[in-house]
Amino acid sequence: MIILGIDPAIRTTGYGIIKADPEAGSGMEIVDCGVIRNKPSMLHTECLRRLAGGIDELIKLYTPDCAVLEEPFVGRNAKTAIILGMARGGILAALAAKNIPAYAYAPTVAKRAVTGSGGAEKGRIAFLLAAEFGISVANIPLDSTDALALAMCHLQRLRMPELKGIGKIL
Repeated sequence: MIILGIDPAIRTTGYGIIKADPEAGSGMEIVDCGVIRNKPSMLHTECLRRLAGGIDELIKLYTPDCAVLEEPFVGRNAKTAIILGMARGGILAALAAKNIPAYAYAPTVAKRAVTGSGGAEKGRIAFLLAAEFGISVANIPLDSTDALALAMCHLQRLRMPELKGIGKIL
């Protein structure tokens, strides 16, 4: 199974792709991780076009079985929440166009699945992933750490039937 984790943002959307057998008790591989970047000077419509196009390219390259996004949060700044909602909408539209089922988890749940702490910093997540998978921490962009954590969290939920109700299908 190939799982695409996505940490949505209008300017820096992190992604992480893992491959694993959900029936096996352990074992997984980080296939790729990175960031879809948009310049601050770009219009939101251009950012959304590039986000959808980037997700479409990842789908073509890796043919994921499902995708996992960070569950939206409600902050104090309504404008930021609206912009994040636009980014999520562009990403979800790209996934839906390819019939890729999408799930959502709270960031704290995903971080806890990887580090044991729901408040873990991106650098700590990158360090733990690098150690676990024998890769250089320099090969894990900080903006992709939450996306990898989301993908790994979903795999854990698939492997543990008692946890299946925790995530939300979108």
